[in-house]
Amino acid sequence: MMVLLNSGIGNYVTSNGKKYSYFGGNNYLGLANHPVVKEAAVKSINEYGVNFSASRRTTGTADIHLVLEKKLSDFKGMQDTVVFASGYLGNSILLEALKGRFSAVFIDQYAHSSIDAAVHRDCTAVYYYKHCDSQHLESLLSRNSYSSPLIITDGVFALTGEIAPLDRIYSLVKKYDALLIVDDAHSTGILGQTGKGTPEHFNLPSDENIFQSETMSKALGSYGGFISGRSDLIDLIRERSAIYQASTSLPPPVVAAGIASLGIIKENPGLRTDLIEKAVKLRNSITMLGFRTTDYSTAIIPIILPDPATAKKLSFFLEENGIIVPYMNYPSKNEICMLRVAVSVSHTEEQTESLLEVLERWRKLMFRK
Repeated sequence: MMVLLNSGIGNYVTSNGKKYSYFGGNNYLGLANHPVVKEAAVKSINEYGVNFSASRRTTGTADIHLVLEKKLSDFKGMQDTVVFASGYLGNSILLEALKGRFSAVFIDQYAHSSIDAAVHRDCTAVYYYKHCDSQHLESLLSRNSYSSPLIITDGVFALTGEIAPLDRIYSLVKKYDALLIVDDAHSTGILGQTGKGTPEHFNLPSDENIFQSETMSKALGSYGGFISGRSDLIDLIRERSAIYQASTSLPPPVVAAGIASLGIIKENPGLRTDLIEKAVKLRNSITMLGFRTTDYSTAIIPIILPDPATAKKLSFFLEENGIIVPYMNYPSKNEICMLRVAVSVSHTEEQTESLLEVLERWRKLMFRK
């Protein structure tokens, strides 16, 4: 059931007039409602209005777009960056830009729906490898050794918090002279020594055949997608991408919020480590209560349940006790029934202890029957 919000999101929200402890969404670093970010957005409206009402290729580029792209490039350690309407579009933009450089596509079977949407209908050589299974991926690659392969995977999987084995996948990229796209929506700003994402998490070298599609709508606290890379790639996107060329540019408050959030992240590197420490502690406690989950150091903790009815009952029980943890009825090939606990650095110890107490009470009630 959809949650109707009557407030902004933070560690607490208001829904239908009632205050809830909030473990939903993707506000991992607590920036979506940060006062500095909100102040920057309001200031930008006073200066620019609410919309530039044109595409970037015509009259829709403002100075603040260039500032945001420069700051994202600095954050990623790349030559240039292009921002666009939504992170969902990033994989489509990348495949459009890379057209002609691959003849077969190899996709993790549980990859995000935006990846399936990105594969053009004229690409007939599309193969799905078993989830996070580099051995199966290699068997597919070896059987199609004549092809120019493109491998696509999530960096962190949105529902389960699993981290793709990019270290093993990268060895296949080198062995088979492949391209690799990593959808790093749930990793950017969190994983890696400086928050650059999953490739940095695995200490992969800088490689012109690795591409990341990324978003500002999760850890970065704003909205819109972006791709950072070499200048020739970004120039190609600006020249070739119909999505980029035909879309209205990001509005002023979104751009200003992104700039402000990047500043906060740069000045507070401990946000990432604090988040992971909280998530690991909570994940361990949930496991100790007897719930099934995954074993990764990410901010996404699935509570895996035997069937949809049980999952919905637990979500409703939590809601009755003042806590929102949504049942995930989400477009995915992963048929696991689960609740998805999203940890934010802004969550207090009192909130996590309350969540654990309610989860324990629910288990006792279930086993008593």
